[in-house]
Amino acid sequence: MDAADLPPHDAAAPARPDELKPGELEQAVIAAFDAGGPLARASGGYAPREPQQHMALAVAQAIAARETLVVEAGTGVGKTFAYLVPALLSGGRTLVSTATKSLQDQLFMRDLPRLLETFSLPLRTALLKGRGSYLCLHRMQQARHSAELPDRRAVAQLARIERWAMQTTSGDFSEIDGLDERSPIIPLVSSTRDNCLGTDCPSYRDCHVVRARREAMEADLLVVNHHLFFADMVLRDSGVAELLPGVEVAIFDEAHQLPEAGLNFLGRSLGSAQLFDFARDMIAQGIQHARGLQEWQAIAGGVEKAARTLRLACAGDRDLRGVLKLRWNEVAGREPLIEALAQTSEALELSVDAMASVMEMDPDLARLHERSVELYKATQLFARDPDPSAVRWVDVGMQHVRLVESPLDIREAMQEQLEGPPRAWIFASATLGEDESLRWFTEPAGLQDARTLRVGSPFDYPAHARLYVPRHFPKPSEPDHGESVGLLGARLAARLGGRTFILTTTLRQLHTVADVLRERFEVGGHAIEVLVQGSAPKRQLLQQFIDQPASVLVGSASFWEGIDVPGEALQCVVIDKLPFPPPNDPLVEARVQRLEAEGRNAFTEYFVAEAAIALKQGAGRLIRTESDRGLLVVCDPRLAGSAYGRRLREALPPMTQVADEAEAQAWLAQLAQDHG
Repeated sequence: MDAADLPPHDAAAPARPDELKPGELEQAVIAAFDAGGPLARASGGYAPREPQQHMALAVAQAIAARETLVVEAGTGVGKTFAYLVPALLSGGRTLVSTATKSLQDQLFMRDLPRLLETFSLPLRTALLKGRGSYLCLHRMQQARHSAELPDRRAVAQLARIERWAMQTTSGDFSEIDGLDERSPIIPLVSSTRDNCLGTDCPSYRDCHVVRARREAMEADLLVVNHHLFFADMVLRDSGVAELLPGVEVAIFDEAHQLPEAGLNFLGRSLGSAQLFDFARDMIAQGIQHARGLQEWQAIAGGVEKAARTLRLACAGDRDLRGVLKLRWNEVAGREPLIEALAQTSEALELSVDAMASVMEMDPDLARLHERSVELYKATQLFARDPDPSAVRWVDVGMQHVRLVESPLDIREAMQEQLEGPPRAWIFASATLGEDESLRWFTEPAGLQDARTLRVGSPFDYPAHARLYVPRHFPKPSEPDHGESVGLLGARLAARLGGRTFILTTTLRQLHTVADVLRERFEVGGHAIEVLVQGSAPKRQLLQQFIDQPASVLVGSASFWEGIDVPGEALQCVVIDKLPFPPPNDPLVEARVQRLEAEGRNAFTEYFVAEAAIALKQGAGRLIRTESDRGLLVVCDPRLAGSAYGRRLREALPPMTQVADEAEAQAWLAQLAQDHG
C-alpha cells in the first residue's frame, strides 16, 4: 500500500452506524480522502485519487444504509483503504475476509495498525485463521514421542517448532521464517476438526486456537479468510458463526475467489489422504491408549489398503501426469469402483467397531470413533446415486484420489447469509466481470439485486503498456503452438535481458515452453535462467526472479493472480493462449447444461466470460504501480481475428496495441535501454 492509501491524521472518534445521521458517514469519508485535510500532513506523498474516493464514498453509503455493494476496482485504486476507512469511521463491528493467509497477515500487521494510529482509534482488532495455521500443544507432545516422523528433516523441523513454542504467544506458524506451509510436519503438530479434543484436551487452557477465537469474539474488527468463512458456515467449527450475528459490516476482499473457496466446503468428499491420516492416527492412539485390546496394525492396514484400491479403481490404466479430473460417469457403476467402495466401507466398519470398544478410555479414542463414523457415512454417500441438484466427479493423481460431490455455485449459501440480520455486505476485487452489472460474479454468488460499481485504474495504460497479439501465429490447436510460444518468448526475453513471465494455461504446455527457452538461450549464448513452476516453492521462485533479473519465470494457474512484482523487475508478460475453461471439466459441463436448459448461450455467457476474467487476471501481473511500463503478449490469433476477440480485448486495460513483432521488440529495446 502506498501513501495514497493513508487516511487523515486527526479524524474524530467514529459513531456507530445506527447513531449516524443520513449522510454523516459519507461526509466523514469525503473529508478523510480530501486533499486539504489532515491526510496531506500524515503523508507528504499523498495525492487524492478520484477512483479511490468514488469507491470509498460508495462503501460508506452501503454501510450507512446496510445495503449490499459489489465493487470492481482496477489495479492502483487503493481499494483496501477505500473499504477500511469507511468501515473504521462507521464504528460498526466489522468482519473482513480475504483470499489467502498472506493477505490476512498484510491487512492485520501492516494496513490496520497504520490506520488505527493515524485515526487514533481505540478499536480492538483480531486475526483468525483455520486450525491448521496454529500449533497444537497436545499433538506436538504426541509427535515428540511418535515414531511416525517421515525423515531427519522432519525431526529437525519438530525441534525448531518446539523451541519456537516456548516463546510464541499466538502459535501462528507464519511467525516461523522459512517454514513451508506444505511441510509434512505441520499436520503432525496442528489440529483438525477431526482430531481436536476440545475441552477434553489436556492442553485446553493454553490452546492457541481457543485464545485466537476468544480474541476474535472480543474484537471490533476481525480479519479472516474465505476458506475459514465457508468452513464455519458448513461445519460451525471456527467461531465465525458465533461472531457473525453481531457483525454490522461484512467485507470480502479478492471476492472473485469467493465462489471457488465456497465450493470446497459446501460439497462432500472422500479421499485417500483422509483415509491415510485416519489410519495413521488410529495406530498411534490405539497403541498409546489401548495397546493389545485390538489388532490396531491390521485394522489400520485394512483402511490403507482400501485407500490404495480406491485410487487404482479410479485411475485404471490412464496415463497420469498431475491431477486428472474425471466425470463421475467415467467410473460410476463399473466393477472396480463398486468393489473398492465396498472394501473401503468394510474396512471403515471394522474401524468403527474397534474404536467403539475403546472410545471411553481416552478423549483421543472417542474423537477417532467420530471420525470413523463420518468416513463410513461418506463412503455410503458415494455408493449411492448423486444428488440431482449437484455435480459429482473424481480427482485422481499419481498418489491420491478424491471423490467430490458439490453444488454448482454458492448462490443458495450466500442468499441464506444475506437473509440474516440487516448488515452491510461489501464485495471487492480487481476482476469481477466485464459488464456494468458484474454478472460473472453476481449471478453465481446470488447477488443479482446488489448495487454494482466499476472503478477504473488510475494508471496511464496507453502510455505505459503495449499489447501485442501476433496475427500470423499457430493456432492453439496446432501441434507446433507450444514450441512457437517458447521461441517468441525467448526472442522477447533476450531483448529485455530476462525480466519476463510466461503464463501457460496447462502444465503440459508449461514444460514444452520451458524446454524451448532453455535450448534457445543456450544456443544464443544468453545468460538467462529459466525458472519453472514446481521446481521450488512459489515464494522462493518469486524471490529468485526478483533477485536475479536475468531470468524468465514460466508458470501456470497459481501464477496468474495474486503475484505482485512492481517496478522494472517484470516488464514483459507472455500468455500462451486464451484461458477458456476446459470443456470436459465435470463442473464446467454441469454449468453449461444448466445454461442450455434455460435457453441461454453457454459459449458467450460462460466460456467467453470466464476467459475474460482469467485474461484480466493474467494481464494484471504486468503493471503494478503508476510508473511501471511493459509489454503484454497474447499468443492466440483468435484475440485479434475472432468475433468474440473484441469483447476480450475490451476486458483488458486500455493498452496501446502494436502491429507486429518489430514494434514489440522496439518497445522492449526502449525499456531495456532505460533500465540499463
